[in-house]
Amino acid sequence: MISVNNLDLRFGKKHLFNDISVQVYGGNRIGLVGVNGSGKSTLLKIMAGISATDDGVVSRSKYFSVGYLPQESDDLLSDKSLYDEAETAFSHLLELQKEALVLNEKMGEAGAESADFQKLLRRQGEIQHQLDGSDIYAIRGKIEKVLNGLGFLQEDLEKPVSSFSGGWQMRLKLAKMLLEAPSLLLLDEPTNHLDLDSLTWVEQFLRSYKGAMVIISHDRTFLDKTTEFTWEISLGSLDVYKGNYTYYLKEKAERRAITKSAYDNQQAKIRQTMRFVERFRAKSTKAKQVQSRVKQLEKMERIELENEDRQIKFSFPPAPSSGRDVLQVDNLSKSYNGKPVFTGAELMLHRGDKVAVVGVNGAGKSTFIKILAGEIEHDSGTVRLGANVEMSYFGQHQARELSPQFSVLETMVLGGEEMTITRTRSLLGAFLFRGDDVDKKVAVLSGGEKSRLALAKMIATPANCMLLDEPTNHLDMSSQEVLQEAMAQYDGTIIVVSHNRYFLDSFVNKVLEVKNGQITLYEGNVAEYLQKQELDRAREKEKEEKNRGAAAKDEKDTALELKEGRKERKRLEAERRQERSRRAGPWLKKVKEAEKKVELLEQQKEELEGRMADPDLYSDEHGWAEAGRDYETCKRRLERWYDKWETAQEKVEEIDAELDMKNPG
Repeated sequence: MISVNNLDLRFGKKHLFNDISVQVYGGNRIGLVGVNGSGKSTLLKIMAGISATDDGVVSRSKYFSVGYLPQESDDLLSDKSLYDEAETAFSHLLELQKEALVLNEKMGEAGAESADFQKLLRRQGEIQHQLDGSDIYAIRGKIEKVLNGLGFLQEDLEKPVSSFSGGWQMRLKLAKMLLEAPSLLLLDEPTNHLDLDSLTWVEQFLRSYKGAMVIISHDRTFLDKTTEFTWEISLGSLDVYKGNYTYYLKEKAERRAITKSAYDNQQAKIRQTMRFVERFRAKSTKAKQVQSRVKQLEKMERIELENEDRQIKFSFPPAPSSGRDVLQVDNLSKSYNGKPVFTGAELMLHRGDKVAVVGVNGAGKSTFIKILAGEIEHDSGTVRLGANVEMSYFGQHQARELSPQFSVLETMVLGGEEMTITRTRSLLGAFLFRGDDVDKKVAVLSGGEKSRLALAKMIATPANCMLLDEPTNHLDMSSQEVLQEAMAQYDGTIIVVSHNRYFLDSFVNKVLEVKNGQITLYEGNVAEYLQKQELDRAREKEKEEKNRGAAAKDEKDTALELKEGRKERKRLEAERRQERSRRAGPWLKKVKEAEKKVELLEQQKEELEGRMADPDLYSDEHGWAEAGRDYETCKRRLERWYDKWETAQEKVEEIDAELDMKNPG
C-alpha cells in the first residue's frame, strides 16, 4: 500500500493541493482526472518520489515498488539494441544469475571441507530460490510478447534504441515498466504515442495486471476499460468515486445536485437569520436573541459550490456549398527511400462523409493525409477535388508556423477570418485559452498550447473539407467534448487521423484503414470497425482450426481403417452422426436461421445505405429521418443476429469437440 497524508502545496497564489489524503491498495485501478493545470501530473510525481515533499506525507509498505511513466521524455535510453534495453527490466534477476555462476565456481575451488563452503552454499540456495520463483527462463518470450504488443517488429529487436523516434522510445519505456511489473504503475498519458492496435493490446494487458495502477488519460474509452476507481482533483481538493470514468460523470452530477440543494437551503437559512438580526438589532429586548443568531452564523460551516466551468460551445463557420463528389483518389502510390508506403490506393468521398483514418504507427496515415492536403508530393496516381471544394488542414507542424511576436488573440484576429471578438474568445476558450491567457505571446506558449492555438486557427477558417492529424493530443476531456459536438454538427466533410475512439465514434460514419501498403474504406464508426475486425479474426481462426481438424481427421481415419477395418469405421461414424444429430440438431437449425437473417439484414442495410447516399433524400426531411431510423434499427437487429449465430456455432463446435474426444475416429 502507498498513502498520501495531508498533502498541502502552493505555487504562488495557487493552492494546488489543500490538505489532501488518499491511499492506494494492492490491485486498485484508479483513473486520475481533472482540468489541465489541476495538479494531476504533480501528484503522480510526488507519489513516485520524483518531486520532494515533507517527511511523512508519502508512505509506502515494505517491498511495495513503484513504476512511473511520464508524458514525455527527451533522453535517449542508450545505444543498446532494442531487445537488450528491454532486457534491463530484469537486470536484478540477471545479476543474481551471474552471481550464481560465480558462486558455483568458488564452491568448486573451495571444496566441501572448506570453512567458506557452507556460507557459499547458503547464499547459492537463497539465489536459486529467488530465481526459481521468478520464471527467469521465460524472459525472452515475455520481452518479445510485450514489444510485439506495443507495435515493434521482430526485425526491430537488434536495432539500436537511438535509431527510434521519441514516440517509439516512449513505447519502449512503457514496455520496460510492464515487464518490471511493479506493485504500483503510475502512468501519465500512456496512450499518447500508441496506435489503435497497440492501444487495445495495452488495455487487455492492464486488465489482467495483478498490481495497482493510477492512470492519467484524456482517452475516455481507455479509462472506462482499465479503471475501477476515479480520483478527481478540483480546486485543491481530491474526491474519490468508486467506479470508472462513465460512473464518475454520473455520480458527480448526482453529488453536485445534492450539494446544490444543501447550499440553497443553507443560503435561505442565512438570509432568514440576517433578516432577523437586521430587524431586531436596535431592540434591547431582543439583544440576547440577536447575539445568539449572530454566533450561529459565525459558527456555521459554510457550504461552498464548485465553480463550474462555463459551458463553452462553438460551431464551425458554415461550410461553403460543394458538389456531391468531394475527393477522388486513383491509383495513388508513395514510397520513401525505395520502400513503398502504399501502392495503387483508391478512394471516393462524398459531401458529408466523416472519416476516421486508422492503422499502426508507420503505416502511412499522416503521409496519406498530407498528400491529400497538398503538403507533400505523391509518386504516381491522381488526387482530384470536387467542384467548389475548399480544404483546410491541421498537422502537428502547424504549431511551428505561428508568429512568435503575436499574442494568442492577435494570432486569431490577424488570421484574416471575419469573426467577432466575442466569438473568437469563445473559440479560444474551448481550446483552454481563457481570461488573460489570450494575451500571452506565442513565443512563451508551451508546445501543447501552440498546437491548440494552431487547431483553433485552422477551425476558424471557412472550409467544406477538413483534414486533421491527431487533433485531440493536447485537449482535455471538456475541450474534446466541445470539438466532438461541433464536428457532429458540421455539414462539410471531415478526414481525421486519431486513436481516440470515444472522440471519433460520436461523429464519424466511415473508417479508412491504412495497412500493408493498401487503403480500405469501411462503413460505420470505429467501434463497428473494431467489432468487424474481431469477427473476421474469429472466422479466420475457425477456418484454420477446421483445416487442422480436417487434416487430423484424415490421419485418424487412416489409422482406424488399418486397425479396425472399414466396417467398424462406418459403424462408429453412424453412431456419431446419430448422436450429433440428437445433440447438435437444434443448434444447427439456429445457425442456419441466423445465417439467413444475417444475409437478409446485410442486404437490407446495403439498400438503406444506398438510399441514404441519394442527394435528393437530403431535401426530404421526413424521408431522411425515416431512413435514418430504419438504418439504426437494421444495424441493431444485425448485431443481435450476429450474437445468436456466434452462440449457436460455439455450441455446435463444443458438441463436435466432445464427440471427437469420445470417438476419436
